[in-house]
Amino acid sequence: MPDAAATKAWLEERFGAQAAAPRARRVFAEVPAGSLRAVLEVAREELGFDALCAITGLDEGESLAAIYHLACAHGTVLSLKTRVPRASPSLPTVTDLFPGAADYERELDDLLGFHIEGLPPGRRYPLPEDFPRDQKPLRKDWSAR
Repeated sequence: MPDAAATKAWLEERFGAQAAAPRARRVFAEVPAGSLRAVLEVAREELGFDALCAITGLDEGESLAAIYHLACAHGTVLSLKTRVPRASPSLPTVTDLFPGAADYERELDDLLGFHIEGLPPGRRYPLPEDFPRDQKPLRKDWSAR
């Protein structure tokens, strides 16, 4: 289902997502954190969005957000945004669906303080190993002290 309008309608009907298709081959949707994993699985298996291009993390004040940017062979790009409470920012790993997600998920952890449940062990990324673990430099309230 490479068509942006059809993908938008599918996300709204199947998952109750707030979605927009502002132009051909571009879809934006917001899904609850509890539905994110299911939406990603179905988007990959049923819609053909089999390439994870990036994960963008945001500090939105009261909440933190992650945007998963997916692409398919037909050229449509799907950006799925989810929000989690700033006090307990936890999301499941998607490395089993998209192996390349590991570095992006480590960025969410290192830079914003997300807890990624099930993320396989690995080196910190992109911060050096000796950077203080309690420091999250992309949070709006962070200072270099």
